[in-house]
Amino acid sequence: MGNLDQNRAYEVAGHFRRLGVPVVLGGIHATMCQDEALRHADSIVTGEAESVWPRVLEDARLGRLKSRYEGGRAELANIPIARHDLLAGRYALGAIQTTRGCPLNCSFCSVTAFNGAYYRQRPIEDVIREKHVLVVDDNLIGTKPEHIARAKDLFRAMIEANLRKEWIAQATINFADDEELMELAAKAGCNGVFIGFESLDPGKLLELGKKFSLMKNRDFRASVRRIQRHNIVVVGSFIIGLDVDEPGIGKRIAEVANWYGIDNLNALFLTPLPGTRLWDTMKSEDRIPLNTFPEDWKYYTLTFPVARYKHLSPNDILREMHSCNATFYSMPNILRRVWNSVWRRRKPALSLVGNLSYRNNIRMGLKAHDNFRRQVGDRLG
Repeated sequence: MGNLDQNRAYEVAGHFRRLGVPVVLGGIHATMCQDEALRHADSIVTGEAESVWPRVLEDARLGRLKSRYEGGRAELANIPIARHDLLAGRYALGAIQTTRGCPLNCSFCSVTAFNGAYYRQRPIEDVIREKHVLVVDDNLIGTKPEHIARAKDLFRAMIEANLRKEWIAQATINFADDEELMELAAKAGCNGVFIGFESLDPGKLLELGKKFSLMKNRDFRASVRRIQRHNIVVVGSFIIGLDVDEPGIGKRIAEVANWYGIDNLNALFLTPLPGTRLWDTMKSEDRIPLNTFPEDWKYYTLTFPVARYKHLSPNDILREMHSCNATFYSMPNILRRVWNSVWRRRKPALSLVGNLSYRNNIRMGLKAHDNFRRQVGDRLG
């Protein structure tokens, strides 16, 4: 039960409870909002569930289910392999997790609050045995030399296993610093990395906990180019709504993203999620107007401006998001990126499909934002 699907989880839970079926909720949201989750379930599991799940099932079987179970943080060497064989039908993508935790501890991210800043890795042989390689790690390669060494060993094992699968992953920009790492990743099937650039302002990167991105006076454009030379697509994420952001930030982000040369841009609204430092700060400053829960959780998807922003009104920030997307995904810019992919022999078909998909999402986003303003505009101010 993550932050983005809690209302649907509550709806499903209510259905089964009405049928007399015991319901257990867990995950990030149930951990951060325990009392709320308990109103919709017979029991909750906080933290990572692997260590306590057998006990939960046994207690449920014996009719002695407790209201709360504390999972803590699991030893990844003891996690059983996922039963992908139980999924009916064919799926275009499978998912696998090779690490948990993130050493960056960004203020807006719930990963560290839930999984911890300690970077834990699953045994490589367990990862290879799963053979489902849409990598869902929050940070695949980590930041320390020993993290990078382990990532290289993982890629070597994937190459040796000859999985013949293409995959994408989330990573920090330091992915670009090691030629051997990128070469091994590409040979192991990596065709894309999702990198959080977040802000154009160096001071704000420090505040967000992204100081790692500022090390070595990094040239982001050169870093992106190094990754792309290995035929790996770069998707860049930026946040709109930081305290330094003023009118014009949307177009500036699009122009900088174009300058970096990233293949796709994913711009998101700064969103306070429960359990994060950002939540604590904004709540203390009375900057969270959409606070009728659980109903308002449906807006906490990173695609709606749910907070009060220092220099941007609700209408302003929506205009900035639309300006950002319209600039980056204009047809001339899309055609330029596709032509560059053709010229450099870098998956032009993937570039075209990806850019047109994002462009289509812009139209859907405009409608969603219009509905959002009609539904909650008076509460945003």
